Amino acid sequence: MFSVADRLREEDRHDERLMAPSARVRLALALGSRDLETFREARRIDAATASRLLDRRRQSGRRPSACLTALIG
Repeated sequence: MFSVADRLREEDRHDERLMAPSARVRLALALGSRDLETFREARRIDAATASRLLDRRRQSGRRPSACLTALIG
């Protein structure tokens, strides 16, 4: 038995499969911008700070790159 969310998700996937690759890229960029704006408004911060905070979160917990460490010192 499928939930309403499952059905909507499947419809979205079907619609996205029919899109041209360039349209999918535009959609992905628009969704990213929308999410950044939502995060920025929720925190009441400027766009640069919001982007920086999200970048830090994305990097936290990752293992440092030996190559990059060797280059930077």
